Amino acid sequence: MPKQQSNKAQTLRNKEVTLDEDEFIVSKTDTSGRVTYVNRTFMLISGYLDTDIVGKQHNLVRHPDMPRGVYRQMWTEIKAGREFFGFVKNRCKDGSFYWVFANITPDHDETGALRGYYSVRRKANPKGTAFMEPIYQTMLEEETKGDKKSAPDRSWKIVENYLSEQNLNYNQLVLSLDE
Repeated sequence: MPKQQSNKAQTLRNKEVTLDEDEFIVSKTDTSGRVTYVNRTFMLISGYLDTDIVGKQHNLVRHPDMPRGVYRQMWTEIKAGREFFGFVKNRCKDGSFYWVFANITPDHDETGALRGYYSVRRKANPKGTAFMEPIYQTMLEEETKGDKKSAPDRSWKIVENYLSEQNLNYNQLVLSLDE
């Protein structure tokens, strides 16, 4: 059986795959981020079959242009039982990319116990991606400096500083960019 190519070793392509307005990518993970379900749209857009990704970490589709600080904040929010909204650039199996507006929510069973997370993603507003790209680039630059362990927190501080200057919270910002 051939060894699966690692996320970092995969060749990137400067080709964007776009979603239609009425397409929704849906996936579910367990509490540690291992994929338990993907819908047909996920498979069509990403190029991964369910057999390629179920049981693997969801970050298999993480594009290297996405700062780790965004994911640190996402995990902080969803582990606290809150929804996370954000603009996310993902990588397709063939190295292409696609932008989505993501909504990630905790999934509880009938007794209230956390069993995992739902992620529903739709076409990202180009205004939002154009706004976020330079911020993400600045975050990525920060993540290359100093201590690697603290890099995600340092890069997220860039977002927090911007939000403070604008007197906004993160959800207000991303939701306004998605209008």
